[in-house]
Amino acid sequence: MTASHTTAIAVAQFAPTADTAANLAIIGDLVAAASDRGARLVVLPEYSSYFVDPFDASLAENAQDLDGPFVEGLVAIAADRGVQVVAGVVERADDERRVRNAVVAVDGDGVLARYRKLHLYDAFGQRESDWVEPGRLGSPETFELDGLRLGLMTCYDLRFPEVGRVLADAGADVFVVPAEWVRGPLKEHHWRTLILARAIENTVFIAAADHPPPLGVGLSMIVDPQGVELASIGTATDVAVAHLDREAVARVRRVNPSLRLRRFTVAPRD
Repeated sequence: MTASHTTAIAVAQFAPTADTAANLAIIGDLVAAASDRGARLVVLPEYSSYFVDPFDASLAENAQDLDGPFVEGLVAIAADRGVQVVAGVVERADDERRVRNAVVAVDGDGVLARYRKLHLYDAFGQRESDWVEPGRLGSPETFELDGLRLGLMTCYDLRFPEVGRVLADAGADVFVVPAEWVRGPLKEHHWRTLILARAIENTVFIAAADHPPPLGVGLSMIVDPQGVELASIGTATDVAVAHLDREAVARVRRVNPSLRLRRFTVAPRD
């Protein structure tokens, strides 16, 4: 494998706060650190623009449009470093009481893809849907980097294998997963297991970025199409970089053509 056959991507782990400007400053530092290590794409957590725990009315008060100042800041950071950036955004919704849990992929020219979280975290005693409206069913959101097709999903979507199947059917080679994976009994185990399962069953790379403890589990990671961890972070605010072999997906699928051999497709349910 030569360097010309690889693309470096990074996951960046940090704990967003209710200070959007401070969040953007931290993102700038993390993207710079990842870029200095050769990363062409940097994946940041869910709710990177604004986060409070527990959720309250300030979430809607601080929501922005996807052409607003936070996304403009991401585009400026991407332009400065010549990279792509993926981050979670608290987006203004039609319902004034709730927001959209959005993810954007940007480069220095603007937004490449935008995704609204399909499966809200109404589980483990949480009620995300009290504050967030679910994304509408539609075409998968993908974008490209160095011949790789990357598809977007968010956090709790990992527990729904259909989301991954739809992205795989759309040609995704890499699943990009911003998250705020809430801590709790066995939650680290669930996080790692589900990331590895989605990679193995879809024969794709996965880059998943979480909040660190005490609210998240940390353990942001990049895994290959056979579920091998290529790079990961423990509990710190940090970046991890992996070099993705762009030929690996095709090579693994020749040996294990599970997508071609399956006898079921995915159909949406309202």
